[in-house]
This record gives sequence, C-alpha cells and structure tokens, in this order.
Amino acid sequence: MILSKEKKIGESEKRSRDKESQLSNELSKTKKINDSLEQQITDTAHKAEILDKKQSELDKLHKNQVQQLEVISGLSADEAKEQLLASLKDVAKSDAMAFMQSTMEEAKLTAQQEAKKIIINTIQRIGTEEAVENCVSVFNLESDDVKGRIIGREGRNIRAIEAATGVEIIVDDTPDAIILSCFDSVRREIARLSLHKLVTDGRIHPARIEEVVKKTEKQIEEEIIDIGKRTVIDLGIHGLHPELIKAVGRMKYRSSYGQNLLQHSREVAKLCGVMAAELGINAKLAKRAGLLHDIGKVPNTEAEVETPHAILGMQWAEKFGEKPDVCNAIGAHHDEIEMNTLIAPIVQVCDAISGARPGARRQVLDSYIQRLKDLEDVAFGFPGVQKAYAIQAGRELRVIVESERVTDDQASELSFEISQKIQTDMTYPGQVKITVIRETRAVNVAK
Repeated sequence: MILSKEKKIGESEKRSRDKESQLSNELSKTKKINDSLEQQITDTAHKAEILDKKQSELDKLHKNQVQQLEVISGLSADEAKEQLLASLKDVAKSDAMAFMQSTMEEAKLTAQQEAKKIIINTIQRIGTEEAVENCVSVFNLESDDVKGRIIGREGRNIRAIEAATGVEIIVDDTPDAIILSCFDSVRREIARLSLHKLVTDGRIHPARIEEVVKKTEKQIEEEIIDIGKRTVIDLGIHGLHPELIKAVGRMKYRSSYGQNLLQHSREVAKLCGVMAAELGINAKLAKRAGLLHDIGKVPNTEAEVETPHAILGMQWAEKFGEKPDVCNAIGAHHDEIEMNTLIAPIVQVCDAISGARPGARRQVLDSYIQRLKDLEDVAFGFPGVQKAYAIQAGRELRVIVESERVTDDQASELSFEISQKIQTDMTYPGQVKITVIRETRAVNVAK
C-alpha cells in the first residue's frame, strides 16, 4: 500500500518536472521572439528616420528645381499650370470639334441615303402619263365643204365664232380639218364643242352661234364641277368645299409650261400621300395639300391674277375652311412664306419631282433634248467616231468607233479625252459615263 502511494507520488513529481522543463523551453523561445521583434522595431525606426531624411532632401530638391524652372521660364507654378490647362483645353476642344464634324458628316450622309430611299420608293410607286399640251386643237371635218359654211358669207360666221369664244379659227389647206388656237384651254374647248354642235345641227349663222356658245359655256361649267368631284373621289379626299371642288375641275383646262395642271396636281397628291406614309405622317392630309397646292393658278378675277399663286391658293384654302397644315403647305411650296408644318416640305419636294422629271414640261423637255444632242456632238468631234448615243437621260454616252482607225489602246485614250472635253465644255447634273465600243468583224464565205 505504501509502495503504491510512493510510486504514484514519484510519477506525479516526474510529470511536474517534465512540465517545468517544457515551460522553461517555451519561455526561452518567447524571449528569443521578443528580442527579435525589438530588433525589427529598432531597424524599422532607423529606416523610417532615413526615409524621412531622404524625403526632406527630395522636397528641397523639388523646390529648388521649381524655383530654377520659374527663373528660366519667367512663369510661376500657378501660371504654368494655367498654361498647361489651357493647352489641354485647346487639344480637347480640337478633338471634340473633329469628332463632332465627323459625326455630323456621317449623320448627313445617312440622312441623304434615307431621303433618297424614300424618294425612290415614292417615285417607283407612282405611274403617270405624259402631260404636255399644246395651245391648239384640231377639229376634224367630214369634208372640206363644211369649211365654207363655217366661214360664212364674207366671213361673218367665223368672225361670230371668234367673237363669242375668243378663239382664233385657222382655216387653211389642211384637208378635212380646221385649227383652233388659244392659250386658254377652256375657251378652246368651248369653241370645239360649239363647232361640233353647229356642224352636226347644220344651222350655222351668227344668232345660232351665240346661242350654242352660251349653252356650251353652261355645259363646260357643269363638266368642271363633275371633273372636280370625280378627282376628289378618285384620290379618296372627302369634305372639300364646293368652291374648291370647282377650282380643282378648272385645273383640267389650265397648263403650266405645257404640263396639264390637273394631271400635275393629281400626281403631286399621289406622291405626297406615298411619301408621307413612308415618313409616318398623315398621308390623307398630305394628299389633300398636294391636290390643292396649285389652285391659285386658276383665279376667278383679274385682280387675283396679280397675287402669287401660292399665296392666293393659301387664302382660298383659309377662306373655305381647310386645316392650318394644309394652308401652310400651299402657301410655302415656293418659299413665299415660312414652312411651319411637316407636310409643307413634302408638298414642295413632290411638286419639284412632278415638274422637273424629263418630259413633264415643255421648257424642261426642250433643254433636256438639246443637252443630249450637245453630248453626242462632243463625241462626234473626235476622229474615228462612227456613232454616238446619249442614253439613261444623259448619264451615259456610248461611242462606237471605226476599228480600222482606232486601236484598242486608242479607244481607252479616246474615252478619257471625251470625258475631259465634257467636263470642260458642258454643264450637266451628276456624272456622265463614257463607254467607247470598238468592234472588229472578219467575214468569209464558204463556197
């Protein structure tokens, strides 16, 4: 029992000694770590002191350099900063302007492309007839014997017709026909219908002539109203004032540069409707403005003739209750008033498209044909040219040369010379493509 207790005590003492030894080792390690940390702290403080000294030296050097630069440049630090900022501002402004210019040019190019697409789509969807008219009408007769009856004894019948209608009656050697000449299509039509009635009836004398002319004038007035009604129905336009319908009908018997006014107005109305629809604008209102844009060209009184037709048309539209958008489009289509609506430029563009296309108006047609002839004459001025054709409305010139006089190399040179001649001597829209064609044929007969 006693031995057992002593054994336990001995084991306990051994464990105590082991723990004491372990604690002594750990204490020794901790002391070493503390000594190492203290040394690191001392080293760090020393390094910080050295860095502070170096920073002070750098600050002194920087200050000295700034002072030296100020002396050399004659500027203080603040002034130098201001100059640097100003320089940077100029550079930034220049870059911004260049970017803005590039963006604007790109936007213009995109806008032009989109506008061309809309105009091309609009034109492609409208089919129109030729609208060129003359100032004369030909009245056909069954035989030349009727000419004598129309002239009457000592010319009294023909004088009565001319006095009643204001139309010149030309009786010449043309077989079975007489010519009615007058710039006013209404008067010319009245004379034609009156002559038809007189010849058909057989009674031709001054009293009968005056009676028939008066009846024909009433008939024409009724036809004018009927034409106006049919026109607005065809175009799907509703609620037009009767006076405006009558003005639309009168446009059938008016022309502008040889172009029938009603046909032109119908064409403009259709173009406006299509273009407005392409742009997402009220197509019905645009079509209405397109039809009425030239009503000022059919005035009722002589006093109204002196008023510009666009302004007169706008005044009529306002008088007969048309919407402000329509009135503004009518008045502004020749830039005589400011455009305040989106419809106004559409009407102006469509009016230009209808009037400017080749063949629409006689004045344009004449100059157009002459320009094509001049284009061909330029090619004929060079040796070796056999034929020349201006095609595609003058946008291309095809030149056929004699193979014996012009070689392949000379053909290329000829194309360049013709293009230079056209650039120097002619005025033309767009570009002209010159194509020189040289053909060689070898023909033999097998017997």
